[in-house]
Amino acid sequence: MPDRPALLVIGECVADVVRQPPGADRVHPGGSPANVAHGLARLGHDTTLFTQLGPDAHGRLIRDHLTRAGVRVRTDGATAPTPAAAVTLDGHGRAAYTFDIGWSLSGTAPAGRSPYRHVHTGSVAAVMEPGARTVLAAAEALRDTATVSYDPNVRPGLMGDRTEAVRRVERCVALSDVVKASDEDLEWLYPGRPPEESAARWLDSGPALVLVTRGADGALALVPGTAARASAPAVRVADTVGAGDAFMSGTLHALAAHGLLGNGGRARLRALGPHTLDDVLRHAIASAAVTVSRPGALPPGTGELAEALGRTRGPAR
Repeated sequence: MPDRPALLVIGECVADVVRQPPGADRVHPGGSPANVAHGLARLGHDTTLFTQLGPDAHGRLIRDHLTRAGVRVRTDGATAPTPAAAVTLDGHGRAAYTFDIGWSLSGTAPAGRSPYRHVHTGSVAAVMEPGARTVLAAAEALRDTATVSYDPNVRPGLMGDRTEAVRRVERCVALSDVVKASDEDLEWLYPGRPPEESAARWLDSGPALVLVTRGADGALALVPGTAARASAPAVRVADTVGAGDAFMSGTLHALAAHGLLGNGGRARLRALGPHTLDDVLRHAIASAAVTVSRPGALPPGTGELAEALGRTRGPAR
């Protein structure tokens, strides 16, 4: 029977205002951590999102979107406007972002006798102050009883000074059991360094598993002593909004199914074998492939993921 641990996601919600001339603007619920929470809930997981939402139309849209999928939305009571991003798509569906965002998350996530066996965070939430302090403190407090995952989801216009951003990112990496980044993230953080080298250095700093997404070129997964690569399936791309987040939720879904989340699963995660690694990477790739095939950050449900897995080739070494 698949493991269904209680999962906590901490991070921002963002209203993605998608602009693709000559059509009218479309507003999609977004924000990397919110997208991961939504993806996990659609895959049947008990998922809570600790976030900020304003008392405005964008906030209501996002809350309804998340709760319909089964996400428990917990906020800190802030009344600032819901963050928004103008998303411009090129002719290949690739997204570029311009942000209007603040992040002042306060309060604490449950610790001590917390019900959560895994906590995920990343993106703006982990680097933008003053809210980033709350995020880091929560992840540190929960780590005694939960595994931790992190996705930097680099947004250069919001990262501030590069040297300071790298320091913050590396602190989050060292705190985490599972880390995912895109090759573009790694190029911004470490210009001119091959992504494989950056991922290997991250692996040496503490995580049990580091994954690198490479768009149409597929993905790379590293664990101590083993690496696997997977190609991306041929998909008609509607847009790439939320693709990396669907990859992350697919990863966590597979890790949960193999009993590799939670304090009890941490040792097994650190002994991850090649066959299990291949299966995790296949789930992640398939989840992202479904998402790019339709507009907006709409990850697959369990049935859609199963169908996509049947069309996804296994990783290579």
